[in-house]
Amino acid sequence: MEKRELCSRLDHTLLKQTATWEQIRKICDEGMAYRTASVCIPPCFVKRAKEYVGGRIAVCTVIGFPNGYHTTAVKVAETADAVANGADEIDMVINIGMVKEENDDGVLEEIRAVRAACPGKILKVIIETCLLSREEKIRMCSIVSRSGADYIKTSTGFSGSGATFEDVQLLREYVDPGVRVKAAGGISSIEDAERFVSLGADRLGTSRLIALLK
Repeated sequence: MEKRELCSRLDHTLLKQTATWEQIRKICDEGMAYRTASVCIPPCFVKRAKEYVGGRIAVCTVIGFPNGYHTTAVKVAETADAVANGADEIDMVINIGMVKEENDDGVLEEIRAVRAACPGKILKVIIETCLLSREEKIRMCSIVSRSGADYIKTSTGFSGSGATFEDVQLLREYVDPGVRVKAAGGISSIEDAERFVSLGADRLGTSRLIALLK
């Protein structure tokens, strides 16, 4: 796969707790230089980053991150604030406990509430695959397919493990054709990135790929 095509699928990511504006600016510069799909950054940097990049690259941020157990009201408020600050894309974490309790209606209602708070923006739903059983992942494919979200996303990168080839293949098989798949967390080689794409990942979330492409 050509470098340009791989970069066009990349959410160039920096979500470390220690991130500084200087590091975020570098991520933005790299994203613009390599024409990545977006830069994915902490909410506190969204306004400054959007002012810095203008319309040259999409700014993505995270909601309910990384554990997902915020109340729905908090996630909705976070989303509205991110949009007001200029976010183009929203990556939200589901409430894993609700999934374990089989409260599928609650999970669906929360995703729809966040969807309503970011009209016209791309919404990706992080299901944290490493914490779910196969049956739970399949249920989440159904829920996300009905939610109005644009993507189902494997991982935060802050839990036990990140994306796996098996999970991406499973999500692509069970999610509706109109919902795209994002693989994130632990993508550490160009070969792995290309395989994720071949298995059905439309987006890749990683902080390492640009360094490897250099």
